Amino acid sequence: MKKFCMLNKSFLISVLIYCFLLQSCVGNFLSRVEDRIPYKSLPYQESSMPYPERILARALISTRFKDLEHFKTAVNIIYNHKSNPGENSASLPSVLLNYKSNGETIEVQLESGVTQGDLTQLQKSNKLQQFKFAWFHPAEVRQRKDLEKVHMLSRRRADVFGSKDVAFYDLAEASVSHIHTPELAYLSARDSSEKGFLNTFNHVTAQALITSFFSKDLADLIGDLHERYYMPELLTGQFNEKQLQDTINNPTDNYVDLINNEIGQRLGLQLKEKYKLSQTKKCTPALLASYLNDLQSYYMWALEIGMSPFKATDEKLIKFSNKMNRLLENE
Repeated sequence: MKKFCMLNKSFLISVLIYCFLLQSCVGNFLSRVEDRIPYKSLPYQESSMPYPERILARALISTRFKDLEHFKTAVNIIYNHKSNPGENSASLPSVLLNYKSNGETIEVQLESGVTQGDLTQLQKSNKLQQFKFAWFHPAEVRQRKDLEKVHMLSRRRADVFGSKDVAFYDLAEASVSHIHTPELAYLSARDSSEKGFLNTFNHVTAQALITSFFSKDLADLIGDLHERYYMPELLTGQFNEKQLQDTINNPTDNYVDLINNEIGQRLGLQLKEKYKLSQTKKCTPALLASYLNDLQSYYMWALEIGMSPFKATDEKLIKFSNKMNRLLENE
């Protein structure tokens, strides 16, 4: 089969562009905690996945939080950026998010490490510096080919895959268009913006698919590379006023992304087992439709909305499954 010349491009550029596409921060769900709609009464088609018994934590929507202080009422944030007693040097900055929802605990830790900026700078480095990077950061080097494939899945590439090419973001948009209970979904105008359901679906769906067809480690690596670069203050909590007031990219949005990434990975592991997914598994439109409907079943329960199902005849699903198979060489 003909190889794609685009896959030979620098994986550093691949990671950078992929993470940029996922920059749209996603979010939170906090309001109406005491007034939940019963799971079985929601107006949607049942999925074969046993929700909410297996995934109890509800995904978050950032537009449901007024600011960082409001976010902290739902998620405990623990910083570690001070020197340890008896040590001469400061410990590496890190942050731990602890989110409890319906008896399930989601813990996400973001530590100091490689960022997208480091990868970009590496392109300009000499051979010795590149060797040192490979020595100290083997995970990034080891997963280079998979990172390139995910990069292609994250972008619309009509020049490679034909007109109306489909990426992760398009699948998220399709899920948003399936919402048929606007009175339940859109509690404010902001919920219909890119910071609302669209970003939540984008992060959870992309992280689930990456986990199912590749690995949780790869999905986690991609998410962390982005967050460390665009807002390193996430590790210390030392935000300036401009960052806190930013309506486009603020700490709350980024912390919400980290929580939703973990939820997407957990869903991805569950669906990986259910469908026996791997890079050698052929992704048919019927399989993809069933997979995405399972994700929508979770969205409907977790976010208290009704949604129409995907169908195997949907053009976006046909195009994305073909793209997946070409990249995984399963044609």
